[in-house]
Amino acid sequence: MAAQGSGVDESGVFSDINVTPLVDVTLVLLIIFMVATPLIVNNPSIKVDLPKAAAAEATERTSLDLALQRDPAGGYRLFVNGRAGDEDLLKTLVPGLLARTPDLQATLAADKGVAYGDVVHVVDVVKGLGVHRFALETDPLR
Repeated sequence: MAAQGSGVDESGVFSDINVTPLVDVTLVLLIIFMVATPLIVNNPSIKVDLPKAAAAEATERTSLDLALQRDPAGGYRLFVNGRAGDEDLLKTLVPGLLARTPDLQATLAADKGVAYGDVVHVVDVVKGLGVHRFALETDPLR
């Protein structure tokens, strides 16, 4: 008869669960996620080469984030709250946002390669829809 608590039954089969491999795999996954998380968080999905500014400040997140990405073929691509869009999307989205938040602030991130006139055009379209508060995103000088 086998000793009690040894984990071996009368047929010689181990009946206790060995948790060491489970703990090893869990710790390895924890380390991988700890290393990968900062890389994922600091990597924006829309690549915009922001200009540098000495007086750059952090702005509060708004519900209207605009990004203008330079198009290699010329011109720009507009992203509204992370989705590719155009002026028609702005014209349908902004009135609903203004109804919920009357003091809505638009945050505009424009690639350095986008023409100044295109940035002003997008600001003019949004301003014409009733948004009067704007913030321009920049990267701080280091």
